[in-house]
Amino acid sequence: MADDNTRRSERGIARLTTDALARAVTDELADWERTELAAFTARRPETRESYLSGSGLPVRRVYTPADLPADWSDIGLPGRYPFTRGPYPTMYRGRTWTMRQIAGFGQAEETNQRFRYLIAQGQTGLSVDFDMPTLMGLDSDDAMSLGEVGREGVAIDVLPDMEALFESINLEDISVSMTINPSAWILLAMYVAVAERRGYDLNKLSGTIQNDILKEYVAQKEWIFPVRPSMRIVRDTIVYCSQHMARYNPVNISGYHISEAGANAQQEIAFTMAITKAYVEDVVATGVDVDAFAPRLSFFFVSQADIFEEVAKFRAVRRYYAKMMREHFGARSPESMRLRFHAQTAAATLTKPQPMNNIIRTALQALSAVLGGAQSLHTNGLDEAYTIPSEQAMKIALRTQQILADETGVTSVIDPLGGSYYVENLTCELERGIDDHMRKIEELGGVEAAIEQGFFQREISDTAYDFARRKANGDRPVVGVNKYIDEGEPEKIETHQLDPASEARQIARLEQIRADRAPDRATAALEQLLAVAKDDSANLMPATIEAVKAHLSMGEITGALREVFGSYTETPVF
Repeated sequence: MADDNTRRSERGIARLTTDALARAVTDELADWERTELAAFTARRPETRESYLSGSGLPVRRVYTPADLPADWSDIGLPGRYPFTRGPYPTMYRGRTWTMRQIAGFGQAEETNQRFRYLIAQGQTGLSVDFDMPTLMGLDSDDAMSLGEVGREGVAIDVLPDMEALFESINLEDISVSMTINPSAWILLAMYVAVAERRGYDLNKLSGTIQNDILKEYVAQKEWIFPVRPSMRIVRDTIVYCSQHMARYNPVNISGYHISEAGANAQQEIAFTMAITKAYVEDVVATGVDVDAFAPRLSFFFVSQADIFEEVAKFRAVRRYYAKMMREHFGARSPESMRLRFHAQTAAATLTKPQPMNNIIRTALQALSAVLGGAQSLHTNGLDEAYTIPSEQAMKIALRTQQILADETGVTSVIDPLGGSYYVENLTCELERGIDDHMRKIEELGGVEAAIEQGFFQREISDTAYDFARRKANGDRPVVGVNKYIDEGEPEKIETHQLDPASEARQIARLEQIRADRAPDRATAALEQLLAVAKDDSANLMPATIEAVKAHLSMGEITGALREVFGSYTETPVF
């Protein structure tokens, strides 16, 4: 008790000292504005009347100690609540972030070759991109899949596809992230089935499925079922993984796609926290203790162009999450309060004109993710404004991370921008912005009600329109697009070419697997899955694992479950 009182007393003294310093600095700032600044700007005015951050927050010309948080504990130390400066005490001094370049195209065998190429180049984690039919829960031979099989990612229809995807890759040694949402639980079931067939310990598997279905209704627009049964699926995967896969993240709550749809940095983290709260409430309502599953929640954010705002964004959302988990949900374990995130540089900022500029954009965005304390990072390829990245583009993107880690010194000091007057002030502003948005969403009735009312969709579309308008009139410069434009023929770069025969091969394999499977086992597995689906208190995962082992396809599973769960149609927002 004495120690606690001493610490409180010391904090009080520090606050008094800080207050006195802030007053002195404020007086000096006012004097500087009346004298040096006024005289100088009279001769040489600033180039703009006002300056804004990437998300539209006002940016003052200079920041001082008066802009620091009143309480030092809001900044604190890394690995200690509220984790503003990072989730772990040693950060990159103990372990560099996971370098996780996303890959996926054609058949599983083709993507497997890309995985092995990237591992040979020094990549330390895998990330899988799936084609549109797989994302939407359709089989490759569905009429809606024509021309899309393997085009934007790898095609996965049945368990043998998943086996081929990870051929000769030890899943106990490398973490695997799968960017998939409405059909995520089926891919997880296939992943588990592959691991069990190889004799792996499920508790040694690491990685994540994205599985963030609420973000789909808000931003990315990939869904199969209505909101409530989709939430049930997320709940079931979280509960299953908490019981059987100790190191696996069953959901990767994603602000990235909210940003790519047009949201600004403030909206990205606010909407992500609102969605997080909805998931946690749903799982807690089943009787699962928050500390039993919260340590395996993970996050996915974009790293945009405004370096300082991005760093502040990551720090603000870490702090807000820690406070929400402890104060609202009663989490007791520090692991439940640590926000761990994967970052990806911003695909929306990549340009077709002057594509080599994309290397520079990506490097700077990667730097902001590292300065903000990312646990995992994907750097975009220079050619992604055109198509799936080539091997050469992916190698340069990976080397960008490796140069950051090994040549720049940014891994030597934890949170090197901590204490920056500007960054700390911006961190506080963004944290308050999360709180403001959360109150507004609660007033609307929560996330599901806000989705149905089009709140998120309107906010994002309005922000996207404003950004497009600013870019069109030159207020938002984009080098090579509306500033420093090249005349003449555009620069030529080599791009990835999809094998045109890949789609036919995938369909042929799917048909062969259907023909060869044991029909009685497949029928029994589907009947059991439907029975479980009708019982909202039951967990879908065990029945889905049996279904994929019986070689039921993605489309067969989702098609049958539509009869139980129904389908979803959005009310458009213009």
